[in-house]
Amino acid sequence: MSTVFNETEAPAARRTLQPDDCVLVVVDIQEKLLPPIFNKEQLVRNSQLLIRLAKILNLPVVATTQYSKGLGGTVPEIASLLDGVAVYDKLEFSCFGSDQFCGEMRALPGSRNTLLVCGMEAHICVTQTVLAALNRGYLVHVAADAIGSRAESNWNIGLRRMESAGAVISSTEMMMYELMRASGTPVFKEMLKHLK
Repeated sequence: MSTVFNETEAPAARRTLQPDDCVLVVVDIQEKLLPPIFNKEQLVRNSQLLIRLAKILNLPVVATTQYSKGLGGTVPEIASLLDGVAVYDKLEFSCFGSDQFCGEMRALPGSRNTLLVCGMEAHICVTQTVLAALNRGYLVHVAADAIGSRAESNWNIGLRRMESAGAVISSTEMMMYELMRASGTPVFKEMLKHLK
């Protein structure tokens, strides 16, 4: 007797990403927070790639800022790609501490049960958002190379904590190629110009 793999009961890391299930969450990539981030160039570039792919695939994008009055708005390199995306300002470190953010998540079309996460800081707002999402039953994939902290040690600790809690630690390219599925498609051709 053979065992048939049941994807709905599989651990999150064994499930392939399905565009119709995903929402991209962009956490607090802000003007006054970014300069001391140890991997800031990589974080910005990879977050841009994820936002571009989300637009091409029509994935919902939800973005936040942390106390923008004091910490500034979303950095221009990211804000320029968020045209038409609501950015929710919050005081809570977890995005799920914001009623507006929670309302947006509930209002998403279809069965959006998988969060793709980028932003900062890895060990504070990103970790607290990921833990809250997991506790609400979401599947969560974190792009390790699209999140950052001021100290690399805190970035590492945040990644380990999220993985221990059940999040899938991934990379920008892993997420992108999994969502694109194949080369030669219109989506792949559109993204290729950004990957060179």
